[in-house]
Amino acid sequence: MTKITLYAIFIILFGIQSIQAQDSLFVALNTEEKNTLWNDFTYDMGNVVGGVGFAYSRPLHWQGDDFLRFGGVAAGTVGLFLVDDEIRHNFLSHKDDVPQGLLEFGRYAGNPQNNYGITGAVYLTGLFTKNEKLRRTGVLMIASATAAGFIQQLSKSLVGRARPGAGFGNHHFKPFGGTAAYRSFPSGHAVLTFTTTYTIAKQFDNPWIKGGIIGVGLIPGLSRIYEEAHWASDVALSWAMSAFIVEAIDKYLDRKYEKKYNPDSSAKESNLEWNLTFTGDQIGVVLQF
Repeated sequence: MTKITLYAIFIILFGIQSIQAQDSLFVALNTEEKNTLWNDFTYDMGNVVGGVGFAYSRPLHWQGDDFLRFGGVAAGTVGLFLVDDEIRHNFLSHKDDVPQGLLEFGRYAGNPQNNYGITGAVYLTGLFTKNEKLRRTGVLMIASATAAGFIQQLSKSLVGRARPGAGFGNHHFKPFGGTAAYRSFPSGHAVLTFTTTYTIAKQFDNPWIKGGIIGVGLIPGLSRIYEEAHWASDVALSWAMSAFIVEAIDKYLDRKYEKKYNPDSSAKESNLEWNLTFTGDQIGVVLQF
């Protein structure tokens, strides 16, 4: 009986010890996983900050071709500025023919909370699934939206351009005007949505897919012209600024991450060209990528 009792006690003690060992192993693994997630998160957020700073510093390192691109964008923006009123009247003349769903999509997609909801979801998915490609894409989206968003908010207050709906014309400015009527330049909706869609489009080689995604990103900016919230020159320069920032930060992230969705994209130079085309009484903006 005594032997049986001692044997039972031994079994119980052994079982308790095994359970404690398993619990310790689980805690260790769980702690390791948490530490890995935290390390990845802090590393990524550091790259967000570094990417923003890198984008802001790029003009200090421009060379010949960069100044030519800048000159082309500046010339195109000035060209649009000179005909902003004509473009506005042309848009308003067929506004009733535009599906209401497209206008509503433009307003919804361009809201900061919706845009950051998308970028945050992409990044967190990559973080928790340990997918470095998706993490990198999320970091690029967050950093680009942050850099572009800060510039557009500062520019709105500094420039103080009157919105089309204010009724003052396209040449009316009130720097540091403060009111919503003087916050036309640039377009926040165009900046945020084009930054996001341009980032996503960079992950694909197929020009049809790339062009389709970029086309979706153009809708919010165009819808703001129909809504008389922004001039065409505001929107076009917003697109150009967004593309420049995405390209700059993507180059910075090439140094920080080994993987991308499109492995060959790091070896290819993405040349963004903006051209104005005039045909009679029409004006067009061509984005070549």
